[in-house]
Amino acid sequence: MPLDGIDLKNAALLVIDMQNGFLHEKGTLGISGVDTKRLSTIVPAVKRLVGRCQQIGMPVIWTVQEHFAKDASRAQKKLAAHTAKRRQISCLAGTWDAEIIEGLKLLAALNPSYVIRKHRFGAFYETRLEMLLRQLGTRTLFVIGTTTNACVETSIREAYLRDYDVVAVTDCISGVNAEWEQTAQKVWAQYFCVLHESGEVLRWIDAQSTPRVVDLMHMILQVSDIEAAKHFYHDLLGLTSRPMIPLADGRSVVPFEQGIALTAGHPGRPLQIDHMAFRVNDVRALADRLKAAKVEFFDELHDGKLGLTIYVADPDGNKIELIQPEARLARE
Repeated sequence: MPLDGIDLKNAALLVIDMQNGFLHEKGTLGISGVDTKRLSTIVPAVKRLVGRCQQIGMPVIWTVQEHFAKDASRAQKKLAAHTAKRRQISCLAGTWDAEIIEGLKLLAALNPSYVIRKHRFGAFYETRLEMLLRQLGTRTLFVIGTTTNACVETSIREAYLRDYDVVAVTDCISGVNAEWEQTAQKVWAQYFCVLHESGEVLRWIDAQSTPRVVDLMHMILQVSDIEAAKHFYHDLLGLTSRPMIPLADGRSVVPFEQGIALTAGHPGRPLQIDHMAFRVNDVRALADRLKAAKVEFFDELHDGKLGLTIYVADPDGNKIELIQPEARLARE
């Protein structure tokens, strides 16, 4: 699935637990017999992706797993916790084991407020991550880090359950077991996220960073009768008025929050737009209102490509498409 539909300004990179305890041969996993060379193979790709995201101003958020030698909550468990399956408890608070690895430590230190300390697998579980993402306006999370089947997977599931768009950057995620990793990615792709390699993400960043039009700010529509057009767009369609600011040539303008504005035109000139489309909340009721006002219809209520749709004419004959996404005639 391509990344074109994602907006860079609403995206963040989430870096999971790139710590000595998981990646260094002398860390807890290393001395417990885990192949940390396999885990640490992602470091160059992670460093490259993090650096590029920070360069363009995309928030890079780091999680740091932090345990305590005495954990009264975990001590209540009757069955052995995962920490009991290692030679020692990993990433004890304040230790070298809990520090971010040397090659990434300085990158994480660029913005300490983006470092999230957590005490369980999930990046969201009883942390401040969700509030931070709200403050940043984040809607898409690119997820990288370790380990695939524990902290990374738990965080991906948590993000999906909170309705974030999630992208797992596969060559920047590592686990302790290749077979588990392959199975995990199949499950993620089916249920929770899309999978892309960092090269694809970097190309998307380059494309998003290239000078381009990113959004419609406004459309000035020349009309022959301002009052008739204002009645149609404001009173019949329900567009919301904004404060009026004259055009540079002195003509008055009637702007709307929905992105269009009306100004005096020149009768007899050909139309310069094909049609305008608006999302509406109840197209059936709106169609009734427009018919009662004797508005001309190009197309009656029908199942369009984007939802339940009508096409009508404004007072100057411009074609207006009105859509209720996800609604269908068959469901009414």
